Amino acid sequence: MRSVLPVLVVVLAILVVWYGAAVWLNSAWTYDQAARAGTHPTLVDVVNDTMAQERPVLPAPHQVARGLWDGVAGQKITSKRSLVWHGWVTLSATLLGFGIGTGLGIVLAVGIVHNRAMDLSVMPWAIASQTIPILAIAPMVIVVLASVGVTGILPKAVISAYLSFFPVLVGMVKGLRAPDGMQLDLLRTYNASRAQTLWKLRLPASLPYLFASLKVGIAASLVGAIVGELPAGATAGLGARLLSGSYYGQTIQIWAALFAAAALAAGLVVIVGAIERATLKRMGMA
Repeated sequence: MRSVLPVLVVVLAILVVWYGAAVWLNSAWTYDQAARAGTHPTLVDVVNDTMAQERPVLPAPHQVARGLWDGVAGQKITSKRSLVWHGWVTLSATLLGFGIGTGLGIVLAVGIVHNRAMDLSVMPWAIASQTIPILAIAPMVIVVLASVGVTGILPKAVISAYLSFFPVLVGMVKGLRAPDGMQLDLLRTYNASRAQTLWKLRLPASLPYLFASLKVGIAASLVGAIVGELPAGATAGLGARLLSGSYYGQTIQIWAALFAAAALAAGLVVIVGAIERATLKRMGMA
């Protein structure tokens, strides 16, 4: 109970601030309509109206919850209005991009640790690549790949991989360099090769760092998949729901899609954390 209470207090505070902001931001419409009708609404009237507007500037929490419920449980899973269906489209690109980004990050990290030239050349370029805004890269990736006939899930996966490979790269480099000099000297006395040192010492020592970076990487991969759906005018995916909501001023739809994306990201991070605990426990590291 002591651990739950602080969380409940924070959630309650957020809800209070959220409701207050909804009343403040949505009241302009209420007063405008009242002025046109020549009426003078009371505070109760203003609060009631701001909590039930169809297209509010800031939807109230209960409106977002209703939008989520309608999108998840109020539609058939195969319906194009279902958040489950759109979530699956985004999740597919996320997992593919995460796999590509993770593999690329691990391979580059191994090369950087074992090759001085790669350390001095690849690492600075990897860092510089993250300074370019993803919103600038996404349209270029989609246009270039479309020009060679590559469409569908792969362009979104490439954008996801672009965001997810860097955390994995940095975490793996740190993890592969985690063994101290005495451990490396011990393997040298056993005449262990570089490959044996990698498999027997460096990779096991890097797992805690790898899983920490995977949690960041999979969340970043989801962001990349959603961003990849925006410039192409996609009709499927959580990014498409955000796009269509912005086109037609459906703010409740936008917020419902945002919360669905947040829940999906949280679920993916929880899954990675469960795999981490099981793996490290099996290795005797937890």
